[in-house]
Amino acid sequence: MAFLDEEYLLETETARELYETIRGLPILDPHSHADVAEIVANEGWDDIWEVEGATDHYVWAAMRKRGVPENRITGAASNREKWNALAGVFPELAGNPTYEWIHLDLKRRFGIEKPVSAETADEIWAETAAQLEEDSMRPQALLREMNVEVVCSTDDPTSSLDLHDRASREVDGVDVLPTWRADRAVHIDHRDWDDFIGDLDAATDDDDVSGFDGFLDALAATHDRFAEHGCRASDLSVREPVSRSVSEPRAKEIYETKRRGEALSERQVRDFKAFMLEYIGSLNVEKGWVTQLHIGPVRDYRDELFEELGSAAGGTVTTGDIEIAENLRYFLNTFDGEGEVVLYCVNPTHYPTLTTIARAFPNVSVGPAWWFNDSPVGIEGQLEYVGSVDLLANHAGMVSDSRKLLSFDSRFEMFRRSLANVVGRQVERGRVPMDVARDLVEHVAHDRPMELFGFR
Repeated sequence: MAFLDEEYLLETETARELYETIRGLPILDPHSHADVAEIVANEGWDDIWEVEGATDHYVWAAMRKRGVPENRITGAASNREKWNALAGVFPELAGNPTYEWIHLDLKRRFGIEKPVSAETADEIWAETAAQLEEDSMRPQALLREMNVEVVCSTDDPTSSLDLHDRASREVDGVDVLPTWRADRAVHIDHRDWDDFIGDLDAATDDDDVSGFDGFLDALAATHDRFAEHGCRASDLSVREPVSRSVSEPRAKEIYETKRRGEALSERQVRDFKAFMLEYIGSLNVEKGWVTQLHIGPVRDYRDELFEELGSAAGGTVTTGDIEIAENLRYFLNTFDGEGEVVLYCVNPTHYPTLTTIARAFPNVSVGPAWWFNDSPVGIEGQLEYVGSVDLLANHAGMVSDSRKLLSFDSRFEMFRRSLANVVGRQVERGRVPMDVARDLVEHVAHDRPMELFGFR
């Protein structure tokens, strides 16, 4: 098997046959960090660093580990210098999925098969720069070439969604839909919660957010606006979920305490978050949206990175030291059979909990292997476990979770090859007949996310 050849990740002839049935299916991406402004402007990029490194904290983290100075990662160095720095250490990234994604991008989008290294850096820079000048390499053309049917961005409730208005009019062949990301509303203990209240007030002129009722009404108004723009899901990232019965008067008291600038106890913080999770669940059920919960990241763990660069800079870690089963019990029982819930975790030791929860609740699904798990090793292990404990047919499918457009296709290719490999092994071992296997991989790769998120 040669590097990234047609047999890439496919260990058997059966896996290769299964992959052929799904490789050309349209991409439905329910969770990404797509830059909608970039898609609408459709101006493209000037160089390969802008395409592959400028927004990708996976790349940044790998470069730091190999001793590249920050100036040549996120600092003032030129894009050419940053690309050369990445290329110089790129062979040392072998085994990490970033090594495969970038090479897949180069091969699939640019037709470049030479491995990235210090020796090939200048040649690849020149080849990609020339191709990036072509209209076929602009964002909208690339989305169509990659057969992306739906891409869901991640958007603050206060977003005007003007760019999504433009996308609906100006982007042909691709549905660019918003996702209602509620983190800033829920995390009352976060440093920018008060800033969010100001932003919410400015975004909803008819609601007075100085009072709790006005705050809830304003949030509901943003929820309505997102629905009008085709939103199909909310998203909430939590280190540790918390759900329990909390009365509205109790939540109101906590809100008013915080608004007065007084410190909150840990119990008050957790009560507010529990109330808000149930409130969001109710809004979602009314709209028929999916509630997505991303569980477990310990964000901004490295102080120096956060202080210099802010969030999403590569300083997040994971921990197994959180409670999930008991902390979700109230929420999941409250919405038993009402609305779809997708659970993601950043720590693979939590798969047994999430998978057995999904097994118990027909309206709960396990999301794809996320963040530190979105490698061939992580994807295959998760699919095997979910399929053996719950049902692979109820897996939520794939999401790119990507901040760079060119990687949408590469990430989905890695997932689909891994899926074909997992199901192919089941066929090879006599566990599943081939005709059932074909239907199963097509269902997980495309039909399941289509029905789960209600895409049209």
